[in-house]
Order: sequence, then structure tokens, then C-alpha cells
Amino acid sequence: MAFVPFDDRDGWIWMDGDFVPWRDAKTHVLTHALHYGSSVFEGERMYDGEIFKLTEHSERLRRSAELLDFELPYSVAEIDAACKATCERMGLRDCYVRPVAYRGPEQVSVSAGKTRVHVAIAVWDWPSYFDPETKAKGIRLEWAKWRRPDPMTAPTAAKAAGLYMICTLSKTAAEKRGFADAMMLDWRGYVAEATGANVFFVKDDVIHTPPIDAILDGITRQTVIAMAEAKGIEVIVRDIRPEELSDFSECFLTGTAVEVTPVSEIGEYRFTPGSLTLDLMDSYSRLVRRA
Repeated sequence: MAFVPFDDRDGWIWMDGDFVPWRDAKTHVLTHALHYGSSVFEGERMYDGEIFKLTEHSERLRRSAELLDFELPYSVAEIDAACKATCERMGLRDCYVRPVAYRGPEQVSVSAGKTRVHVAIAVWDWPSYFDPETKAKGIRLEWAKWRRPDPMTAPTAAKAAGLYMICTLSKTAAEKRGFADAMMLDWRGYVAEATGANVFFVKDDVIHTPPIDAILDGITRQTVIAMAEAKGIEVIVRDIRPEELSDFSECFLTGTAVEVTPVSEIGEYRFTPGSLTLDLMDSYSRLVRRA
């Protein structure tokens, strides 16, 4: 499939209450968010004409904005409606949905009190984050150079653009070395998450996953935990040391983009996609298709 830059596509993008031709959806180079990271966003998926957990995503967008000390000019219900309308305008029933809110160009300084808050929504076809064959075997990760920050130094509960800088650095470096992604530690040295997905480990049919004190509490993460517990699978949320990875038999990632993806390798540690991971992957696929 030929590479098509995101600024040179056909279609429509919802911006501040109106639909704008895709190529005309622009903002000024002196936009505050571009210089100071004052932007929050969501990643959502529409399956068979329904956006999975749409309202939860819209609520988190508002919470993220509040953590960055700005208020969205639209209600959760209005954002929900705009997301649906954008998918309809684009004629898509299975797609990725990207709402983004950001401070505008009225003021270019660390102070941002005079900036206007903008909201935009774009949707596009995105079948799978990873190649299906690679996903079935389990993806390979390396250890990231950068660590997730202490929640006392950054608003880690927000899905804020600025927090993804170290994720971009880590994932790009991993891909250059032939890996699919990178696993990040938190500021203390415990296992945290991949660059855009939460991580789970399996030992003796019990799931272990890191706490949310330094990571994003993913909506897919919440969904998979509830799904596992409904199946009678114990889920333990706790700090996990890197050296403990040798004790786990299975590993998988969760996220809107990756859905449920098995992992075969993290640095020096190896895992085999097993029945528990594959069952959750299948159950999640069936859940989102009937949402």
C-alpha cells in the first residue's frame, strides 16, 4: 500500500463545529500547542458503525484538558455527536477516530491565559496496528532508554501530547533496530508500559499488570481486566521488577490501536502466546464487534 501523507488526503475533518475539507484543516505555525505541548487527544475505533466506549473516551478528553488547565468548549455529548458525524461524513464504518484539543496561536509564551481552545476530529481507515502474521506470533520489544515520569513532575493521568515525546523517541529507536515497539520503565525502575499500550503478564493462569500511578489507565486496559475477571481469571495489579519477567510465560499489550496483541520478546526475556492471551484476544474482538 502506497504511503500517503496525512496532510494530502481526500475527505473532511471536523474543526470547531464545522466540517473543513481535509487539505484545508490547518492551524498557524505559532499555535501554542506546537511550541509548548498544550494539547490533549484520544484514540478511538469504530467497529461495524459503532465507536467502542465513545463516551468514556470523550470524558477522558475533558479530564485530560482539565489536568492541563484548560476547558473544552464542547460538552461530552457534543463531542460524542461530532465523532459520529465525522465517521458518517467520511462514509466509514470501521475506522480509527482521533479527537484532539489544543491551545491556539493568540499567545506564544509559557503563559497561555489568552489562548483560545480548539477541538478537531479526524477519522481514517486503519485496519490493524501490527501486521496480522507478526501479531499472531507475538511482537518483539526492546527496552526503552527513556522512563515514564514521576506523577509529581507531570500530569501522567492525562492523555497529553507532551507526554508522548519520549514515546516517539523510544518507538522510533526500536523500529530502527528491527523491533515493533519498546517497553518503558517508570521513574523508579519498575515495568510501566509500551510506548502507546498497557502491558500484562501471565504466570500460572494469573494475570499481573502494573498500577496506574505512572501510566495512562487505558480504556482497553480497563475493558480487558473486567473481561478477564468475568471469566474467573485473577488479575493482580502490582509493581513489577524487570527481572521478574523471566517468571512469566505469556505477555500481551492492550490499547485502542493495538487492541489485544501478544508479545514474544522484551529485551532478553521470551514469551509464548498461549491459550489465555489468545482467548482474551478473541473475546475482545467479539466484544467490540457487538458493542
